[in-house]
Amino acid sequence: MTSSTDLDQLAEIELRREEEEDEEERSCETDAPSLTSIPSSNTPDSSHPYYDVARHGIIQVSGDDKYGRKLIVFSSCCLPPSHQLNHRRLLEYLKFTLDQYVEMDYILVYFHYGLRSSNKPSLKWLREAYAEFDRKYKKNLKTLYVVHPTNFIRIVWNIFKPLISHKFGKKLTYVNFLSELRDHLNYEQLIIPPDVLRHDEKLRASQKGGPPPSVKAPPPRPPLPTQQFGVTLQYIREKNREAIIPPVMSQTVAFLKQKGLQTEGIFRRSARVQIIKDVQKLYNLGKPVNFSEFGDVHVPAVILKTFLRELPEPLLTFRVYSQVLGLLSVESSLRVSRCKQIVESLPEHHFIVTKFLLAFLHMVSAESLVNRMSPSNLACVFGVNLLWPRHGSISLSALTPINIFTEILIEHYTTVFGSRCPTTQVLP
Repeated sequence: MTSSTDLDQLAEIELRREEEEDEEERSCETDAPSLTSIPSSNTPDSSHPYYDVARHGIIQVSGDDKYGRKLIVFSSCCLPPSHQLNHRRLLEYLKFTLDQYVEMDYILVYFHYGLRSSNKPSLKWLREAYAEFDRKYKKNLKTLYVVHPTNFIRIVWNIFKPLISHKFGKKLTYVNFLSELRDHLNYEQLIIPPDVLRHDEKLRASQKGGPPPSVKAPPPRPPLPTQQFGVTLQYIREKNREAIIPPVMSQTVAFLKQKGLQTEGIFRRSARVQIIKDVQKLYNLGKPVNFSEFGDVHVPAVILKTFLRELPEPLLTFRVYSQVLGLLSVESSLRVSRCKQIVESLPEHHFIVTKFLLAFLHMVSAESLVNRMSPSNLACVFGVNLLWPRHGSISLSALTPINIFTEILIEHYTTVFGSRCPTTQVLP
């Protein structure tokens, strides 16, 4: 039987062997220098409490998956040499990031490429880290994707097997090529380091003995006349007899108002993936949806978030994104007034639909003693589904102003939305 010490040594040997092979490949690519860098839009502000770690871009919040679960990415190639990084601080920063999302279902994506003997945390550190991640962190983790696994990963997994429950072990999914992630995630939202992209191309080229196939998505098909997901508010209105509120929103809100206001953790839980796909298909084909048939109040909750997330332009529009990011520079006492100005600048149809949604979220927050969904908790769920940049993903540093903005809209709904009352407005 192989001892733990033997496995530790075997892992070290395997990692060094993989590192040597990679160095040999690099020596043959004099015209292909390392490309890893942090996109400027994702570089944290120097006031960030973990700026010393965050500035490397090792951990990124990268949007949601197709079913509303937050994506958190860990990129090994962004780890600096060990003497330049306090790994204890790295663990604290990882927990700091996860603490914002562990009450909701979430996904971890681990890019293994780039881990070397010079930058890897010790196996002792890994054991201590796993021990510190108690049930709070493990309970709502739905999947851990390990991208580009190697023998080193499999050896480490064997080292940890005695410590890991069978239930947690089932959450691990190996991903050999980036293209496989398209089946599970919103691939375009992922923050993938350039070195990982280049490594993936080499792997696919070597496997097929030729140039790597394109991983670009096929061109989109024209939407159906009955389409509800992935089309603009204007398109939905034109195809639904000038309905002011999109049918998906009006129907999910009506059901949740009746059945879900006192459900603990409403909007924080996911639902069965196949059910969500089936409901989306029904809506897109113009067929009726009866949420009572599913026996799960989280189904309409997920459908509502999914509808918002799949809008081609966010409900709050691309135009206000930079204004919302500037909210942190506004004095706390003036932020409600500033949020009111931003919201009132929305085009009329976007304003009406936003007011409808926020009126409902205000109702949800009024039951927070029962459902545990305070304005702050709702903001963490809905902020990134209401607003995102025109290009790229929401950076970790942008989450704070977006969440503060959304919290203000929910908590101070009457003040923010009270003055502008369009004649065609609809309230839940």
